[in-house]
Amino acid sequence: MTEPKKPAERVDRLLDAGALRALAHPLRVEIYDILSQYGPQTASSLAARTGESSGSTSYHLRALAKHDLIREVEGRGSARERWWEREPGSVSFYNPEAMKSPAGLAATQVIMTEFLNRRHQQLLTFVTTSMRAADELNDDTTLISTANLRLTPAQAKELNERFSALIDETTDRYRGQDEEGTLPFTARVDVFALPEEGN
Repeated sequence: MTEPKKPAERVDRLLDAGALRALAHPLRVEIYDILSQYGPQTASSLAARTGESSGSTSYHLRALAKHDLIREVEGRGSARERWWEREPGSVSFYNPEAMKSPAGLAATQVIMTEFLNRRHQQLLTFVTTSMRAADELNDDTTLISTANLRLTPAQAKELNERFSALIDETTDRYRGQDEEGTLPFTARVDVFALPEEGN
């Protein structure tokens, strides 16, 4: 009997100040996110998805690659059409050392704002589209839920660790899956302390 695969220990790549500054551009965040969500792309396919020119997406791809945020896909494409993918593994944009400088703090804010705006827009688009096609909605594949809790910081940390472990285990189990019937999904977990009343 084969032992079940143990989930790998979570290791985030902590982006240094240079990588944060390289990513801190709305189009670069969008490109990075598309590569994360939809897999390898060319400058042309990214141009089609973003509405930019392929020259522009190509320029931004090279800037991201310079800081090892993405890489060229080996053995795929040609001299005229290069395929790019996101470096594997999880990434943390929260680098306390980089945020000590005004430039590092500003870069982090741009990145997080762009990612959160993109996630929020994707959720709103999904909800709007689902309402228009309610008869086609598969409720079994969707969960949009809010729970309001009272936790100690230690309990919140434990909850975060459990969420992270489940997401990491699922990601490891299905990484690279590209068979018929698979669709890109995004898993979003928001756990944060609410401001005190009156704030």
